[in-house]
Amino acid sequence: MIQYLDNIQHKDSKNFFLIAGPCIIEGEDMALRIAEKVIELTNKYNIPYIFKGSFKKANRSRVDSFTTIGEEKSLEILKKVGETFNIPTTTDIHENDHAALAAQYVDVLQIPAFLVRQTDLLIAAAKTGKCVSLKKGQFLSPESMKFAVQKVTDSGNQKVAIIERGNSFGYTDLIVDYRGIPTMREYAPVILDVTHSLQQPNQSSGVTGGRPDLIETVAKAGIAVGADGIFIETHPTPETALSDGANMLRLDLLEDLLQKLTRVRESIL
Repeated sequence: MIQYLDNIQHKDSKNFFLIAGPCIIEGEDMALRIAEKVIELTNKYNIPYIFKGSFKKANRSRVDSFTTIGEEKSLEILKKVGETFNIPTTTDIHENDHAALAAQYVDVLQIPAFLVRQTDLLIAAAKTGKCVSLKKGQFLSPESMKFAVQKVTDSGNQKVAIIERGNSFGYTDLIVDYRGIPTMREYAPVILDVTHSLQQPNQSSGVTGGRPDLIETVAKAGIAVGADGIFIETHPTPETALSDGANMLRLDLLEDLLQKLTRVRESIL
């Protein structure tokens, strides 16, 4: 996928690429500060980087969960991040009309895991001509992602990637089947979403839990089995984050992780 992004840095480094940022856009200053720090690190370790931030969260457990600071406002912030640092940006879309809207502001459209079988949504994303990343549903086999990819390519868009984010393991846990990464790489580049793979959904409180203590373990394994990219949500203070704080990586821990993952990548080339 990264070969289609003209504004991505370190494209020829042979390193994994990184998608990282806050779960949701909380404000312009925070988005710019996170992007600036991650760019500093990705430049240091020669990692191609795409900034991620949701402009709206539609799949919430409770009606009182935070969803957005404003759709247009959030998209404008994503655009500013991209223009300020000359980097590609990505956000998730949830409705057909979101595809054309978000495509005016970001470089990559992400399809959420719960919606990856929604044919009209995938076609709408593909028709924008933007890169499309497809999150594998927690309920899907790796082999079934072949057909999600085909929906995009059959719509005339070859710029597609798959994001692995774990499979349901009982009602309140997820597990990554690393055998699926080489399988899905037969269809498209594969990105391992480390932080969402460590969610503990369906808690009795209606707020998703997580295991951020296992981020390094899961990420190392993903690189070792050949993942093309790594997806990590990060925040200066996850405990105050407005969404998914339970499984995010604290921003000041990111450098140590990227350094280790770069070493793993070098060892398998």
